[in-house]
Amino acid sequence: MPDTSLNNIIADTLHKVKGTPPAQVDTTNIPAAKVMTHADSVAAKLILFQPIPKKSGLYSAILPGLGQLYNRQYWKVPVIYAGIGVAGYFFIDNIKNYQDYRKAYVGRLNTTAVPTDKYVGIYTTSQLQQLQDDYNRYLDLTVLFAGLGYAVQILDAITFAHLKNFDISRDISMRLRPVALPTGLGMGIVFSIKDRPSR
Repeated sequence: MPDTSLNNIIADTLHKVKGTPPAQVDTTNIPAAKVMTHADSVAAKLILFQPIPKKSGLYSAILPGLGQLYNRQYWKVPVIYAGIGVAGYFFIDNIKNYQDYRKAYVGRLNTTAVPTDKYVGIYTTSQLQQLQDDYNRYLDLTVLFAGLGYAVQILDAITFAHLKNFDISRDISMRLRPVALPTGLGMGIVFSIKDRPSR
């Protein structure tokens, strides 16, 4: 008995559209520049990332450095926390010295006997008062500069969010060239600035 199973034609029902064969896409003629790989698409998303300035500023206000993380400026976070560490060190050192000198100064004012503080023979009462005032001023300056640093890192996050995709290529230029004015010809300054790509 002959084997007729090889003569059976199995219809391809997945690509059957009105009895026509499925279209074959010839990819050999597609230019290489138009073939986008996965790495290219990831790079394109990174380039087109545009942070929201209000959100970036809010993040930095809640936690210093968080706005820079949101803006993808990762290298700024260690700088910010190094500044916080320096400010914390000076704050603790200044408040400790201020309290020590103030305690010794107040102790000398409130006693009529021979003073027994650790600065006897080192500083006079007027010198202790001066040192107390100096460290009080240093403490105020430390708090002031820490507050300014906090505000600066918020402004930095907002500013960078605004300027994330700002064009800084060589196409930005300034030159003199003749221009047509209503009163005639004249010289004018021309700026060539590329628009920000739309998202």
